[in-house]
Amino acid sequence: MADRAGTGIEAVIFDWGGTLTRWHDVDFHAESLALAQAVVDADHDVEVSRTRLHEAGATVWGWSRDHQRSATVADLFEQAGLDHDPGLLTAYYDFWEPHTLTDPEAGPLLERLRADGVRVGVLSNTIWPRAWHEGFFERDGVRHLIDGDVYTSEIPWTKPSPRAFAAAMEAVGATDPRRCVYVGDRLFDDVWGASNAGMRTIHIPLSTIPDEQRGHTEGEPDAVVHRLAEVLPVVRGWA
Repeated sequence: MADRAGTGIEAVIFDWGGTLTRWHDVDFHAESLALAQAVVDADHDVEVSRTRLHEAGATVWGWSRDHQRSATVADLFEQAGLDHDPGLLTAYYDFWEPHTLTDPEAGPLLERLRADGVRVGVLSNTIWPRAWHEGFFERDGVRHLIDGDVYTSEIPWTKPSPRAFAAAMEAVGATDPRRCVYVGDRLFDDVWGASNAGMRTIHIPLSTIPDEQRGHTEGEPDAVVHRLAEVLPVVRGWA
């Protein structure tokens, strides 16, 4: 952990899945089957497409984990060698929708941070388009509480690249990483990455990270909490 004594806090930036949402175990076989519904080749075998999409998903995760290379849903289909119609992603969206619910403690936390004069941001490793994420936040009544958000489907890099964290800082109008806090559930992507970018870090260790998604290093957080509500007193203590 870097020495960041004497610095106030100007921004708190959150991971999304497993942090602003609560962790859910996911059936990746069913996920790939839902994705396969968007394949447009009339002769395709659904199970063959599902298998190819599942393998492509593992490859895309590897891009992020090993090279901090971002991807989109379109990249996933391209890697699988399949054509798709974005308008047919309804089954895929519907599969994920129950896993996207914002933690009930998020709204009150974000309101109090902003009342304290702290800007609120989001930085998510995701292949999904911005519109999906913004729609989830709108649905759950917290979109207006976010000062800036970055989705890696829109930039070249993923966490733990320092450039991803720099993009999130820029989105909230922050200039000094020593005055920024990153909150996340992953010790590699979130804690190690944000710490290397010069930020303070808060770890929420409530997620079961699949082995294939773990990185080469586990960072040491500046603080550990077990509920989103516990973030506020930690930040106030640093401020």
